Amino acid sequence: MNAPASRRRFVAPPLRASALALASVCALTACTVGPDYVKPSATTAATYKELEGTGWKPAQPADTLTRGAWWSVYADPSLDALEQQVANANQNVQAAEARFRAARATVAQYRSSFFPVVTATGAYSRARSSENVLHKSTAGLTLNDYLVQADASWEPDLWGRVSRSVEGAKAEAQASAADAQAVLLSMQAELATDYFELRGLDQERQLLDDTIEAYKQALDLTQHRYAGGIATDADVAQAQTQLKTTQAQALDLGVQRAQLEHAIAILIGQPPSTFSLPVAPLAAVPVVAAAGVPSALLERRPDIAAAERHVADMNAQIGVATAAFFPNLILSVTGGLEATNYSQWLLAPSRLWSLGPTLAGTLLDFGGRASVKEQARAHYDESVAQYRQTVLSAFGQVEDNLAALRVLEQEATAQDDAVTAAQRALAVVSNRYKNGAITYLDVVVAQTTALTNERDAVSIARRRMAASVALIKALGGGWDASALPTDEQIAHPSAPASDAATRG
Repeated sequence: MNAPASRRRFVAPPLRASALALASVCALTACTVGPDYVKPSATTAATYKELEGTGWKPAQPADTLTRGAWWSVYADPSLDALEQQVANANQNVQAAEARFRAARATVAQYRSSFFPVVTATGAYSRARSSENVLHKSTAGLTLNDYLVQADASWEPDLWGRVSRSVEGAKAEAQASAADAQAVLLSMQAELATDYFELRGLDQERQLLDDTIEAYKQALDLTQHRYAGGIATDADVAQAQTQLKTTQAQALDLGVQRAQLEHAIAILIGQPPSTFSLPVAPLAAVPVVAAAGVPSALLERRPDIAAAERHVADMNAQIGVATAAFFPNLILSVTGGLEATNYSQWLLAPSRLWSLGPTLAGTLLDFGGRASVKEQARAHYDESVAQYRQTVLSAFGQVEDNLAALRVLEQEATAQDDAVTAAQRALAVVSNRYKNGAITYLDVVVAQTTALTNERDAVSIARRRMAASVALIKALGGGWDASALPTDEQIAHPSAPASDAATRG
């Protein structure tokens, strides 16, 4: 029994020494190598060029009221009901939200490296040694081996490798959250664009149906005049051709409408065969969203926020690569019980343990670590360039749609005047034909001109709605970088970070 007692007296000093070593190591963990992150600069203008001299006023309701449910500015209850389904039912949005959850789990994976790794082993074996082995006490014996053992190892974050990895993973998770918001905004904008395009087709179909009724009346008039010997059979044929051509054009709109209806169904996560929208003309008017100053766009676009967070991630990777130049310290401890006889397995003399640090570092790798660090710097430079390119593209999209709205507004005014003039000309020509002053060919020309201008007016209205939606999307849809999940939400899965990721 003296042996176990001596072992018990021997255990205490190493434990006290390890505690002192651990305290010393903890004092060193504040050293973090690599550059601290600084948000890259991006060139911005003082104002948008397309806003100068337009006289446009901010949208009503104001931008602060359109945050999130930005489509409410169009005051269309049917659109509101559809848009509400995108966040929960669109599969692209669901996939983006899943990618965010995976990125958040990666943060937890890296954070686990701050703590020791503890493993446990239980084993039993029965083995016989050869009798012909010299100088071995177990030669020719059959022995049991009962073993239970626990191992703990910990690598202090001396040079910030783990902290930089966690820093980069958090930035990547925030980028993933911004990507999820960008996907949501894209799906919402696509739905609004398709919806207004469908409503524009409904309005165009109504125009064609009204025109078909007018052409039927014109055909009846021509047939009566032909029966009275006033008109020729050519006049009747021209009237019939005009009617049938317009009927074919009306039917052709059905293909486009069906395709748009199917696209809307997919966007809200429904099978196209089970979804339909009642016919209704385009009633909404284009909204010029409050653009603000260009610098505000850096905080309002989720894709810009995602690009900036990618830069932060790449900056952290430089620190990870730099930490590889320094040695690693691993503290490990092992303890357990081992015995040949089961009856002695749990007794004190069966104890085993080991304790000791390991310091390991690479002395020569012929430029391997330097190449990794240089690669990390190159990836950082690439991410900065991509961030600045994203900013420039965002400014271009805003300017494009501001210009489109400005030009289309002027075009709509001119087109309305053209429609009025064409309708007036058709009325004059129709009266002259009734009085026998002209042939029906002149009526056909006037009818075609009037219908073409009316359809062009509807087409311009659809384009204005598409440009309005595209402008709101280009401005971020009311989203703001403050909607990104915080470090607390990322680090703790129970926090409502998924809402921040997909709903802004």
